[in-house]
Amino acid sequence: MVKGGLSSSHKTSCAVRAPTAYVAVRGHALGIDYPCKPNVFARLTLFPSTTDTDPMDLATIIGIVAAFGVTAWAIYLGGSFGAFVDIPSIAIVVGGGIGVVVVRFPLSGLMSAMAIGSKAAFSQSKVSPRELIEKITEMAEVVRKQGPLGLESFEVDDPFLAKGKQMVADGYDPAFIQDTLERERDLYLERLVEGARIYKAMGDSAPAFGMIGTLVGLVQMLQSMDDPSTIGPAMAVALLTTLYGALIANVVCLPIFEKLNAKVKVEEINQTLVIDGIVQIRNSKSPNLIREMLISYLPDKQRALMDEAA
Repeated sequence: MVKGGLSSSHKTSCAVRAPTAYVAVRGHALGIDYPCKPNVFARLTLFPSTTDTDPMDLATIIGIVAAFGVTAWAIYLGGSFGAFVDIPSIAIVVGGGIGVVVVRFPLSGLMSAMAIGSKAAFSQSKVSPRELIEKITEMAEVVRKQGPLGLESFEVDDPFLAKGKQMVADGYDPAFIQDTLERERDLYLERLVEGARIYKAMGDSAPAFGMIGTLVGLVQMLQSMDDPSTIGPAMAVALLTTLYGALIANVVCLPIFEKLNAKVKVEEINQTLVIDGIVQIRNSKSPNLIREMLISYLPDKQRALMDEAA
């Protein structure tokens, strides 16, 4: 039985519904200025992440390990590791960075947003756009031959596509399906943007606190000028906070921020592709028409490959 169209409860107002998150990323990933600003953190658990079962992105891990490894190798060739370890300096950089993040973001959703961002940064999508198009085309074939209920036994790995498939099988109105999936897409992308902003805040603050730690060390060094033998070691310790700040910012935080920005764009394309395909399936469009429409999301090279495969 078709479950009608949208009721007034389903028509989301500006105070509840999130704006399209990818606009914020393409315009400026920081300092998002929406006509109305919903509280993203208050809605962090409304929808599950679509990366729950995604495989690990080895590129992120390899990059971070390689950067720290080269630095450690250079330190090893030049002297002792012990000379580059100073607990107070680490405390200033890490503690100061965490403090700035807590000030800039609501504490109630800080850990959730950071966890979602971290999961997205260290995972990769199991399904490519080409695979999504092929899967949606197969779904359209099933619906044409068996009707919407035929999708009940159709297996789908992608969680977002699986949600759309189930809504078609349940007979929901196309407008309601589109509205619901678009809202979920927007909220998920917004959560990724918030996670990226947290890493950007940490990346911005780490060098600053590194400099603050260096200034603190210099002040302490100048207070002991009566003993010239302590000036060299004290100066070395003072400079360590700058090193820690630069490493944390440029090896961890800022690369993850950029990775999340790229992830937002990829997820926006994939999920919009899914929404268009699901709505067209619900509107009983032909599989070939749906396939040709969705191919427009692909780069020219991948379009040519799909045309050859067809």
